[in-house]
Amino acid sequence: MRHAVRLLVLAFVGLIVLPAGSATATTTHLAQADDRPVVRVGTEGVYPPFSFHDAKTNKLTGFDIDVIKAVAKKAGWKLTFVETTFDGIFTALDAKRIDVIANQVTRNPEREAKYGLGTTYTYSRGVIVVKKGTTGIKTLADIKKRSDDDDPVTAAESVTTSWADVARKAGAKIKAVDGFSEAAALVVRGDADLLINDNIAALDYLNTTGKDDIEIAGDAGDEVSEQVLAFRKDDPRLEESNKALAELKADGTLAKISEKYFKTDVTVENSGDVDVSGGRAARSDTEVAKDAAWPMLKKLLIATIPITIISFAFGLMVAVAAALARISGSRVLSAIAKAYISIIRGTPLLVQLFIVFYGLPEIGIKLSPWTSAILALSLNVGGYAAEVVRAAILSVPRGQFEAASTVGMGYWQSLRRIVFPQAARIAVPPLSNTAISLLKDTSLLAVVTVTELTQEARFAAANSGAYLVLYGVAAVYYWVVCVGMSAVQGRLETRLNRFVAR
Repeated sequence: MRHAVRLLVLAFVGLIVLPAGSATATTTHLAQADDRPVVRVGTEGVYPPFSFHDAKTNKLTGFDIDVIKAVAKKAGWKLTFVETTFDGIFTALDAKRIDVIANQVTRNPEREAKYGLGTTYTYSRGVIVVKKGTTGIKTLADIKKRSDDDDPVTAAESVTTSWADVARKAGAKIKAVDGFSEAAALVVRGDADLLINDNIAALDYLNTTGKDDIEIAGDAGDEVSEQVLAFRKDDPRLEESNKALAELKADGTLAKISEKYFKTDVTVENSGDVDVSGGRAARSDTEVAKDAAWPMLKKLLIATIPITIISFAFGLMVAVAAALARISGSRVLSAIAKAYISIIRGTPLLVQLFIVFYGLPEIGIKLSPWTSAILALSLNVGGYAAEVVRAAILSVPRGQFEAASTVGMGYWQSLRRIVFPQAARIAVPPLSNTAISLLKDTSLLAVVTVTELTQEARFAAANSGAYLVLYGVAAVYYWVVCVGMSAVQGRLETRLNRFVAR
């Protein structure tokens, strides 16, 4: 038993140490071959046609991606893309998790005061999108009138976007969503009255999904929006970016990129009507599922499952330590363990992830996305599993300790050879539930820029709007793994039955 435990621990350590070592070696090798400065680009990856994943290749692409790549080529940068939600993208910039945002950031006074905003590279206008057949909402004035009549309309928006500000100022009540496709789904279901967004994004959604259950009702005012790259204040790369954009505009590269996506030059004001009909074609649900099945399975195998295994292993170690501290004779150790368990059980996992990933850098502790995810999940598992382990240990009759003592066993030897084997049999069922919950909790890791199974499904859904089929596939994947985990639980219980006193 103890040999198996040792091998398990070594395997988990290997999973962390070996990839880390390999990554370090690769980074060193690349640094020798390529001395260009690395610039981390923050983007959503779910905002077509500006930032999205190609359905066939699953590669990150889009107008904004092509623009930042062209800028990098001129400026001599080497790019690394970091995908996160728009509502968390400025937080990532503030925490120095990324260096620039390339995701249709609209210029406004608030952002200009806080961030370094570059030269405008896209001009667009906002439109009001409603469920087909909706009447009475065509302008911002209509929204204002409805609000004045004590019947405010609800707008589905990403809360930190400029479009959400437009909707608020018009008197609409905001219903928070992550992206355009989610907002459109709420409008279709009737959970929101409208959404306000970029006219290009709306036209692309209508073209690529093939859906006719929403429509553009009218313009969201006469003001033209300007989209820019966003840096931190006083970042010297801002000037490098502006210089590169000026050169790209002068040599026609920006116009060429725009023509590729929109059949017009959106990099200049009043360029003409956007045409996205020659872009991505609508696909059936079967085609969507076929294209997305392997990328989702790949993320399950290389991200979701490994993170679950590593986090549970470390979490179990923390749980055992906390449980032993709780039942120890030391008041200090017991108090520390109680406080830790109380904090973990009294705060949401999502908040814990934010603290580890975005909060710790403020005090000089900056961890990689995977390390942040594993640390937060391990601490969370440890807090919940500690009470399971404590109860299992206390369930072993006190006489077992006394019997071990009479044959000359010390405290730790008694735990290892007498108590733990019996407690393990009792703890396996609840700990298995904890492990299964942990597997599903990994679906939150997009907030720390880790792309796992659920985030991969979200990428595909943003392109197609096929939520039922894509999240259905994701649910099947999770269910199959959980069935396997339950089978392992049964085998463990059978093997550990031999340690139960009869």
